[in-house]
This record gives sequence, C-alpha cells and structure tokens, in this order.
Amino acid sequence: MIRVIIAGLLMLSGLFVLGIATLGIFRFSTMLNRIHVAAKCDTLGALLVLSGLIVLSGWSVFSLKMGLVIVFLWLCNPAASHLVARAEVKTNPDLSLICDFIDLTPHNSLLAGSTPLNPPLAGETRGSVSHFAGEQRKTVSVNERN
Repeated sequence: MIRVIIAGLLMLSGLFVLGIATLGIFRFSTMLNRIHVAAKCDTLGALLVLSGLIVLSGWSVFSLKMGLVIVFLWLCNPAASHLVARAEVKTNPDLSLICDFIDLTPHNSLLAGSTPLNPPLAGETRGSVSHFAGEQRKTVSVNERN
C-alpha cells in the first residue's frame, strides 16, 4: 500500500512538471527559451514518472530497464537540446535583435586587435560589448565597462 502511494506521488509530481513544461513552451516567445524549459522540465518530469514506475513495479528486470532509460534520458536530452539551440542560433538571423550573444571562441580576441601581449591602452577602444537593458539596447565600449 505504501509503495503505491509513493509511486503515485512520484508520477503525479512528474506529470505536474511535464504540464508546467507544456505551459512554458506555449508561454515563452523565443525559441531559445522554449528549448530551455523543454529540456529542463522534460528531463525532470521523465525522471519522476519513471521513478514512480520503478517503485510501483518493485525490483525486477523491468525496473532495471526503466533505470537505464533514465540514464539515457539524462545523458542525451541536454546534448540534444544544446544542438537544437545551437542550430537555431546559427540559422536565425533575426535572433540577434532579441538576444545578445557572447562569442567565447579563442580567435575573438585576435579579431578585435587585442591579444594578451597587446592589451588595449588606456582610452583606446578596440571593440564593444552589447548589453540588453529592458527594451532599449545599449552598446558600451570595452573601456566603459566596470
């Protein structure tokens, strides 16, 4: 009896998380936000539902299979979401109007003209950093940041 109650609570909480994820997918406006909520909530919701099934079935070959499904989801879901988000960033030219991106590739400092051996001098501007402030976009030079 107690096992059924614990399994029911786990599955109901998993369904609640999955329901919130569905609302979040419809509520958020940008694709990146939708991917984020889908990746986080689907992983947690699946963990809770499958854990409830494991508790309900007891220790058996079925519970071992469900455990392997949990491990597979926890390994593959974040990687797949990252790849989808990366494809969205690469293919959507209008995304830079909504979001700010930071290029963290090693060649970025070389393209801007400053290297660790050749840092910008005081008062010299060699690039800019864009910050999103509410509805207004503001470009701040490297020397104005604190």
